[in-house]
Amino acid sequence: TFSLFIPKSSGATEIIFTVLLDCVMKGELSEAERLLHRALHLAHQADNRRAIIYTYSTMANVAFMQGQLDNVSRDGSCWFCFWRALAGFEFCILTLEEKIAKQKDLPEDVLSAEEKANTRLLLGMSLDSYARYLQDINQLPVAQKMYEKALQISSDVQGETHPQTVVLMNDLATVLDAQGHYDEAYSRVKRAAELAKVTQHPEEHMVLNNLAAILMHKKDYLQAKQVYKEALKQAEQKGDADSVRHIQEELAELAKRRKGSK
Repeated sequence: TFSLFIPKSSGATEIIFTVLLDCVMKGELSEAERLLHRALHLAHQADNRRAIIYTYSTMANVAFMQGQLDNVSRDGSCWFCFWRALAGFEFCILTLEEKIAKQKDLPEDVLSAEEKANTRLLLGMSLDSYARYLQDINQLPVAQKMYEKALQISSDVQGETHPQTVVLMNDLATVLDAQGHYDEAYSRVKRAAELAKVTQHPEEHMVLNNLAAILMHKKDYLQAKQVYKEALKQAEQKGDADSVRHIQEELAELAKRRKGSK
């Protein structure tokens, strides 16, 4: 049994969303789009802000599936799972953003600063999870935006040296690198590596591996080799066999690129 968050609205809107689910499962996206326009009209008539925002979000998802989803199976169940995941992430994020906006001006005796911070951190976690999902389906520009928001929250609430902030900085660098934004990626990962070293981050070797990969993409092969060797040394010391194998493969790739550049 599948479920979907449906905004509180009129019965007609709920019926439309129920029929919409069937269209998405069958891959009938043009019909789904038509139904969404009808749902949007009803939401405006009811002056239901949540339903309006939710419908716009879903319309964006359907448009996304129509034009950009090249690597996902056209099987109806796959379409549905993909669409439901996007809708679920965006609904959670929207709900948390609304909650934060309501909490903002509440006095300390009503809601403590710690409780407000926890809500922001929960939003950051949701943004991080959404970014990872988008990265997995190769929607890198959107994933970048989600990582940027999550990083800002973690930095504001927990500080730049917090382990999660360092991880997010590294992940953002990875997405930037994958888009060919090597200079910006390098700036991010270099700072992440500096912080990882100062704080003795348990995943410093993974940050260094990412730094080395970005240096390789920037064709700074000598520096990349030095960083890879340090990452390999740390991975071996920590007994991280998977990372050891991966770094060794990266070193082999680096050797090929250096040879080819001569």
